[in-house]
Amino acid sequence: MVDPPDNAAAIRVIAMPADTNPLGDIFGGWLMCQMDLAASSVAARRSEGRAATVAADSMSFLRPVKVGDEVSVYATLISTGRHGPAAEKVTEAAFTFVAVDNDGLPRPLPEIDGASGAAMRGNFHG
Repeated sequence: MVDPPDNAAAIRVIAMPADTNPLGDIFGGWLMCQMDLAASSVAARRSEGRAATVAADSMSFLRPVKVGDEVSVYATLISTGRHGPAAEKVTEAAFTFVAVDNDGLPRPLPEIDGASGAAMRGNFHG
């Protein structure tokens, strides 16, 4: 277990059953949402008004979160700047998945018969 940062958590929330996929695992998107909420709270305080998320550069899921876990999210302002209004694309992401067993641990992928499975290998992009 890692010690939490010295600063107070920006938010704390309990993972609930509504935050899961059909197999009972907490969605990574739910975790990203909590992180965005915490970061936006810090940004809004600094800007003394509205602030909008314009990028989330990288995110790795290090451990599974289970229903009932209390999640503490910490946020620190790293820098300030300006984002120009010229952008048109609204979002882009690359998703990487790992097969897991019932304990949330990585497991090998099942064998695929024939060449039809070739398109499913590698990263998924959305």
